[in-house]
Amino acid sequence: MRLKGLDLNLLVAFDALMSSRSVSRAAVKMNLSQPAVSSALARLRSYFKDEILVVHGKRMLPTAFAEGLYPQVLACLREAEILITTNSAFDPLTSQRRFRIVASDYASTAVISYFANRLPVIAPGVQLELILPEDNVWGDLEEGFIDIFITPEEFVSNVHPAELLFEERHVIAGWASNPLMSRPISKDELFSSPHITVSFGRHRKLAHGDAQLSSMGLQRQVEIVAPSFTLVPWLLIGTQRLSIMHHRLAKLMAAKFPIAFQPMPFKFPIMREMAQYHSARSSDDGLLWLRNQLRLAAEQTEKLDAFELDAALPL
Repeated sequence: MRLKGLDLNLLVAFDALMSSRSVSRAAVKMNLSQPAVSSALARLRSYFKDEILVVHGKRMLPTAFAEGLYPQVLACLREAEILITTNSAFDPLTSQRRFRIVASDYASTAVISYFANRLPVIAPGVQLELILPEDNVWGDLEEGFIDIFITPEEFVSNVHPAELLFEERHVIAGWASNPLMSRPISKDELFSSPHITVSFGRHRKLAHGDAQLSSMGLQRQVEIVAPSFTLVPWLLIGTQRLSIMHHRLAKLMAAKFPIAFQPMPFKFPIMREMAQYHSARSSDDGLLWLRNQLRLAAEQTEKLDAFELDAALPL
């Protein structure tokens, strides 16, 4: 396709060249021959009247013009991808689509894995790419790199749509042989015990549980800060430590590890787990199907007891 004399396929080549800074690596990435990519670079140089990439020692570096053009090219390619996927009819039984989902390891383990285990039956050609939340998640959503961001309600952006996937309770988890876990734990005992908490990203963002405690003016005696929810059980075993854990995850982990859990000793806010997606994909049938399937998976994992959930989610 040509637009104002530019073969739009050259924009794909431009992306590959800029991201790899190498004709040979761009050729591998595009599954083309090196001469074909060299020809594409020559045509880009001719059209834009700029060198685009210049040799510097053993490397190729982009020109200032190419650096300035690159974000616009990426935005163009992402919008084209959104247009194509949005306008394509989605049939889960025949689709070969890959969905890119940003979610915590809690959501991936306790909910998404249940849905993933059903994929071979309900959508045999569909692929899932699971990505842990990072500080640049909003930029990735804006540029179309990801399809859905699953996050507690307080972390959603007001720029794009978000809808409720499911609600989650929190419980107190600890080593099964910890005397405190043999009976209902008191509020004083909870806050006088050592704890494990979870935070994310380079800026160490607090998880929902700690954010809620902070808003309530409560603070735990944190002994360990873990980078993931699924690491917590390993750090509870053989210790007197406690942790605030999602109910679905606690059920699954109690069937896999010698840990126990019990209700919070005081009223604790319900977490609302949301699915956020780009506004341009509001009418995307594939994303609507995906959100519905995740919602169904969350309903099922809430109903199952620990051992039924364990059988449904073999690790």
